[in-house]
Amino acid sequence: MSFNVAIDGPAGAGKSTIAKKVAKELGFIYVDTGAMYRAMALFLLKNNVDQEDKEAIGTKCQEADISIRYENGEQIVLLNGENVNGFIRTEEVGNMASVSSANPKLREKLVELQKKLAAETDVIMDGRDIGTCVLPNADVKVYLTASSKVRAMRRFKELEAKGLTCDLAQIEADIIERDNRDMTREHSPLKQAEDAQLVDSSDMTIDEVVEAICSLARAKM
Repeated sequence: MSFNVAIDGPAGAGKSTIAKKVAKELGFIYVDTGAMYRAMALFLLKNNVDQEDKEAIGTKCQEADISIRYENGEQIVLLNGENVNGFIRTEEVGNMASVSSANPKLREKLVELQKKLAAETDVIMDGRDIGTCVLPNADVKVYLTASSKVRAMRRFKELEAKGLTCDLAQIEADIIERDNRDMTREHSPLKQAEDAQLVDSSDMTIDEVVEAICSLARAKM
């Protein structure tokens, strides 16, 4: 039996950073859902599917098999059995992924593949609807959040470190707007699953959050 950890939460909560560290600590596979969408976009490009043709995207995506494994500590993204790590980070693939990811049939296919991966191996996944839609039966569910002010400050410091000038108040306003959009969208809105453990990282270090989630997992293993 595989063991699954689901982490949901709003933008800027540090989900991916935390999930990767927890995966390493527990020896699980971190399922990079973004990389899976990029692999699907590459598949569509290879098959000359027009990004504006929603019907063709919905039909062709059914032929793709996408999975993730680790070799020597490196994440390998497999598209129909082929390692496509060297092809999925181009601008062309990114643009196709941005457009095609909105296709309901493509999203259904990716969720199906994510569920399959989770059924076969110990995984940790993060997103907006992992505990509620993708892995409703996950062994451990965490709703990771932080105050909008803390999330805005984290983003402000990231941008500042890159030498970019930014407005803290505007960043927080954008985060609040995105929260509202994610929580009120029609399909798979962001919400805390009834059986999810709330972890507010506002006053916690990254290591403290990682330890808290690892402890929750170990208690169930």
